[in-house]
Amino acid sequence: MSERPVVIDARNLVMGRLASVVAKRLLKGERIVVVNIENAVITGDYQRVVRFYKKRIEEWRTHYNPEKRGPKLPRRPDRIFKRTVRGMLPRRKKRGRDALRRLRVYIGTPPEYRDIEKETVPEAFIERIDEKYITLRELSKEIGGWRE
Repeated sequence: MSERPVVIDARNLVMGRLASVVAKRLLKGERIVVVNIENAVITGDYQRVVRFYKKRIEEWRTHYNPEKRGPKLPRRPDRIFKRTVRGMLPRRKKRGRDALRRLRVYIGTPPEYRDIEKETVPEAFIERIDEKYITLRELSKEIGGWRE
């Protein structure tokens, strides 16, 4: 496991498509580092996407304690992406847990990865879609997870 990780730049990539490619590569045993995740995008109308995330955060009630409220979903861009990848891995299985441990997600680019050549995922480019979109940075600001 001393191999160098694959560094992927998430700037202007669609989050869901990027997450599916990353999940498949993690299951193959690769170590992956995703940088600049705050510039990844979610397709859809701005207000609809924000409303969807706010509803899931603020109005989620559990079966066992219907009065309990609180954030059940992450609000920071790096954690939103990691949660998305987690949903695409096998649940309650050792290989899914091990795959998620091989993933690192960063807001911005840490100093140790600045000089390393970064890959991109061509099938996840935002230029391929004609829809409206919102960046993870904007979404995080709206739901209260981004501090500048």
